[in-house]
Amino acid sequence: MKRIHQILLAFLIFPFVTLTAQSDGQGTYTLLIDAYDWGPAVNKIIVPKVESETPAVFGDYEVKVVRSKENVEMREGEAQGTRNVLYAYPSNADGDRSETGEFTTLVLMVAPNDPLSSPIKYYRGPNGRASNQWIDYELTVTHVPTGTTWDKEGKRMIPDLDIFDLTGTFSHKDIDLTYGSFKPKGSGSLPLIIWLHGGGEGGTDPGIPLIANKAVNYSSAEIQEIFKGAYVLAPQTPTFWMQSESGEYTRGNTNDIYNETLMALIKDYVSKNPGIDTDRIYIGGCSNGGYMSLKLLLNHPDYFAAGYISALAYHNEFISEAQLNSIKNIPIWFVHSKDDTTTVPEKTVVPLYERLVAAGAPNVHLSLYDHVTDLNGMYGGKAYHFPGHWSWIYSHANDADFDYDGNPVLIDSKPVTIMEWLAQQHK
Repeated sequence: MKRIHQILLAFLIFPFVTLTAQSDGQGTYTLLIDAYDWGPAVNKIIVPKVESETPAVFGDYEVKVVRSKENVEMREGEAQGTRNVLYAYPSNADGDRSETGEFTTLVLMVAPNDPLSSPIKYYRGPNGRASNQWIDYELTVTHVPTGTTWDKEGKRMIPDLDIFDLTGTFSHKDIDLTYGSFKPKGSGSLPLIIWLHGGGEGGTDPGIPLIANKAVNYSSAEIQEIFKGAYVLAPQTPTFWMQSESGEYTRGNTNDIYNETLMALIKDYVSKNPGIDTDRIYIGGCSNGGYMSLKLLLNHPDYFAAGYISALAYHNEFISEAQLNSIKNIPIWFVHSKDDTTTVPEKTVVPLYERLVAAGAPNVHLSLYDHVTDLNGMYGGKAYHFPGHWSWIYSHANDADFDYDGNPVLIDSKPVTIMEWLAQQHK
């Protein structure tokens, strides 16, 4: 009886309010996550529509978040707080705008320096290894005028990631790797783009290497159009690509434990996908993955059509003249930032590039940026500086378009971007 009285009272006070959100007893919302240059962010929430005869008003909604993970310490300002709602619009259950839709989509503010918008966190796990991992991300959404509240996540959508198959596993000589993959819509013989993640994306969830930095973009309509369709393969190491047998980092001075298994994985994937053009297999990665990309080129110089490597972690001093000559005819485009203090360019990419040029490499390029900046201009543009190590942003965004001397990279006298260049390389 008490519940009936509450419903009648609500109807008398708010005669034009539909009670769908309250009467279903669920209190559930749908979470939308998009990939950004700096990583994933929760940018939309979908809730059942409350007001049926008036447009949704973003100021009527309050969104609070609690970010947590068992045994993980959250710093002040990243554990809980209020998310800013920028806009609200009528939609269907998937967030598509619909004036007659039964739902309301709330658009939230996101920013690279706003931890409350991120559903992942870089932390040290039980194995002592720090990496980016999903955390518990709990929202309480309140429609203030009616007091209607949704506090349970009913569905999660990650459009950039949902198009990938994240179930790939591969074992070789007692080493297990996971991987994500994307199959293009095009037909015929199509290229394969391989992306190797950085040191912070190891683990057993292949979604992390694709979303923790915007590697999902290789499946975007823009880049897929450049290649007229391309397979995308993103292998994942359980620890880090540069792990030596001792468990410590190698920078090329000793062998790592993963390159043999990784190469076996790549060949296995290619054999199971006969639509892949074996003359157009491209290998690239950042930092740890940049190291491993170069390692595979050195070990298998006749297999890959080209390399695209950012924030190279392989130290030049450990590359012999014989190794250098084995790769000088492989097309390679390096991307790096001058202010990278993690993979210092003077120890890695700059001397290697100069040696390749001196050896007569006909198709090697280096886009060396002053800083890694905000490409979309929303957070300060060139005045906003990401950490200098994050030069992979320029690769994922297909922004790199100049060589070490500052001039455009040309194909047939036409300036090209890194992905336009890559698409033209054949073995």
